[in-house]
Parts: sequence; structure tokens; C-alpha cells
Amino acid sequence: YGDARHSLPRLEVVAGSEIPEPYRGLLVHDRDMTRTLEAHHGDAIRLRTWATGVQDGIYRRMVGLLLEHSGRPVEFGATRVHLDRFPEPWRGLILAGERPLGGILNAWGIAYRSSPSAFFRTDGDERIWEALSLKGPVTLYGRRNTLSDPQGNPLADILEILPPAISNDSTSPAIAR
Repeated sequence: YGDARHSLPRLEVVAGSEIPEPYRGLLVHDRDMTRTLEAHHGDAIRLRTWATGVQDGIYRRMVGLLLEHSGRPVEFGATRVHLDRFPEPWRGLILAGERPLGGILNAWGIAYRSSPSAFFRTDGDERIWEALSLKGPVTLYGRRNTLSDPQGNPLADILEILPPAISNDSTSPAIAR
């Protein structure tokens, strides 16, 4: 958001216990979101990159995480990755923007910790609505999370926002069809 000179949408910080299900089970934990979303949806996750930039060793990107088979969006993410903490070939894989960061770390067996520091609700903005295939404002839930190496050095800071819970009702007004 800062690189694009856009203001973040209004975020209302809430306690994890105030987040309703199914969002609480998907957000209030110390696991990475890639594995969590893959387990929840029973499908692999792929990445759609909306914006990127590198400055002073920090790689910033706005992404959508999509289900591999249906292409349905399951997360909007805004990420700052500390590139100097990753040797090749991992740095190249991250910059390629084809796989979620958690997927890269998991596939290569890179040790890390996931530490959520805040939970929030928001109505989002045009960028988030587009990434999540929404027609307009709807209550969304998310978290701020830091991935760190075993020594506690931050690898990435991530803002993770989930789409509205999708029921089997295809007439849901919030979802763009």
C-alpha cells in the first residue's frame, strides 16, 4: 500500500475470541496460512500477484491466494519479505511470485515460526474486493502475522484477510459471479 501511495482501509482491531467461526479457526492460531487454508479447503493453493516492489532489501507484494482447481480466492495478502534472510534458490523462488511464501518454506523444509500479533475486521477497499472477487463492502476478518526464523529474526510481515464464508448458496450478494 505504501509503495502505491494508497491508504490502508480502516481496520478495527478485535480480540481473537471476538472473531466468529469459521474465521476464528482459520486465523486464531500460530500456524502458517498456506497449510491452514489447504487443509480447510482440501486443495492446493496458488498465488496471484497484484503488485510488487523491492526497496532496501525488502520485497513487498499484494497477492491473492487461490484454490488450485477452482481458482476461487481464499485470501488477500500484503507481505513484506526480508530478502537478505533467504539464500538462493529460495530468494529467486520468492521473487518469481508463483508460490505462496508459506508454500515455499514448507516445500523446502525451512524452519520458521508463525506469530500473529493482531486480529481485525474491515470492510476492505477496491484492491481487496478485486483480489477476493467481491462486488463491494462486506465485513472481512484478518490478522497481522510475522514469520520468523528459529532465532526470532523476522522473515516476513503479513497482513492476511479472508473472503466472506462461502456457503453452497450461489446467490450470495457479496461474491462476484
